[in-house]
Amino acid sequence: MCATDSPKRRPDAAAALGVNYAPHFGMYSTTTEYAPTNTMTGRLLLQKIITRGGPLISGTTDGQPNVTTEFNLLEAEPLVDNSPALSDSDFAKILQNEVPNLPIRYWQTLNNKFPAKNKTCAKFPTLWDIGFNNVYWQTLKTSNGTFYLYGAYYDNRTLVAMKPVVRMLGMINRLEPKVKTICQLWFEGLKAPVFAKVFEYKYVWYKKWGNHKNGLFQPYLVSCQIPVGFRHLVPESVSLVEQPCDMAVTNLRVINNVPENGKKGEFAVCVKGLDFLNEDLSVRLVEWFETLRHLGAEKIFLYELEVHPNITKVLNYYKELGLVDVTPITLPGYQPNIKGLIHMYLKNKLTNKRQNELIPYNDCLYKNMYRYKYIAVLDIDEVIMPKGNNMLWKDLMDNVLAKALKVKKVERASYNVRNVYFFDTPQSSDVSHVHFKDIPQYMHMFQHVYRAKNYTKPGAYIKCFHNPERVLTLHNHFPLACLGGACSSFPIDTEDAQLQHYRADCVKTLKKSCDDYKNSTIFDDTIWRHKDPVISRVTENLINLGFFYRASGSGSRTVRPPPSAVRRK
Repeated sequence: MCATDSPKRRPDAAAALGVNYAPHFGMYSTTTEYAPTNTMTGRLLLQKIITRGGPLISGTTDGQPNVTTEFNLLEAEPLVDNSPALSDSDFAKILQNEVPNLPIRYWQTLNNKFPAKNKTCAKFPTLWDIGFNNVYWQTLKTSNGTFYLYGAYYDNRTLVAMKPVVRMLGMINRLEPKVKTICQLWFEGLKAPVFAKVFEYKYVWYKKWGNHKNGLFQPYLVSCQIPVGFRHLVPESVSLVEQPCDMAVTNLRVINNVPENGKKGEFAVCVKGLDFLNEDLSVRLVEWFETLRHLGAEKIFLYELEVHPNITKVLNYYKELGLVDVTPITLPGYQPNIKGLIHMYLKNKLTNKRQNELIPYNDCLYKNMYRYKYIAVLDIDEVIMPKGNNMLWKDLMDNVLAKALKVKKVERASYNVRNVYFFDTPQSSDVSHVHFKDIPQYMHMFQHVYRAKNYTKPGAYIKCFHNPERVLTLHNHFPLACLGGACSSFPIDTEDAQLQHYRADCVKTLKKSCDDYKNSTIFDDTIWRHKDPVISRVTENLINLGFFYRASGSGSRTVRPPPSAVRRK
């Protein structure tokens, strides 16, 4: 801080020593800035301190002019972290949370006694042997293509024909990979790996969507069957190699998230990698979280690429409450992972963006396939809204299941909801309100109750409640592949529910017909059925988060933005 920054600079001991005094500091404050007004070496400064002795700086605390604080540099202790060093086990727990696909716990239990086929064949790859890429990916370069592996999962669902199976999710820079690969399966208590041939590279994409050429990263689900004699065991980790005796450079923890009590929850929500570095959607996010929670979401699983600091604050807050789970993610290979550049890249490489999104969608599916009856893939501007007699998601699905079984007595892979737009600024001439006075202005969805009269076409831009017992691979809008045959999806009637999509404009593929949607709107206050509990929760949590504060000495409920609110520069 320069001397000119403070018009009331005091000619005290600090000034006498040639040190700039920064006002409003407390003793041992880490925010106080001192900048020499002239060139002075550390030795000369120390000599002046020793010569003069006593308090070096004295001043007043902010708001208490009669209280003097003293700062004696000779006696002061810097604010450093003097807590005891973490033990290896404590550090491993932290690392396991940071990089969930690493087999940290298993690696520790081996206590440097690593399994192997023999001294020269199929040795267990330690953490130091793994070919890491962009933090969360592991790389295998084969004779025909490079694999970027993200996660591994134990799949023992009823409809899996070759169960149990270990599946690996990742990207391969090949179409229809021809290279033959092998899984080295590592089991607790076994001194050697168990080998299993990869029997399928499942393409998690449709070639008609574009980018269908070699050299580009393609999303795949790689599967190997656990051999007879070991099917009663769950592998701790898996390595992918070309030859059985290869020294592996991948080692993925095999995820098997079975509920401890054996009971499934009802609804989980999966959200792709958040990319909002320069857009503060924190308050919108709180409203969205509380709306989904009220409707029946038990857990919301989000992936994070880059976000605004206020969004980080909201995510951390809801993690503590137990409503959300946040997994950091990067882009694999040569794709950029520099803040800001990520957004520019994904904006200009839309098909690459869509392909990258398949990784978090399917990772979320496989982490939660045993935990929940239904999984919904949603964006943060979308809500599946029950209608009619259906108030909450459970009411809706109980009703929908009964209707679906009347049509055909078979469980569907998904139950789809039609999309309808709630535009930020409706163009219809019959919309004249600015905002509804009995609804807080910060409640975006509850303020926007004019929607397009027409839904988008059946099957287009839908979102689903997915049945994880039947889905093999997921896309944003529908299952791509299913267990036990073709994917069957039951369309939920618009009298029972709708996908409320809050946007400034239509998606680009509807650009030509967007005016038709915008110019024909109707009033739809279905969301208001939930306004009292949701508005109350949103307001309470915004206050807890520090987005509002009550004026000092005020008995009213008026809230104002706090002076400490994070604002992007």
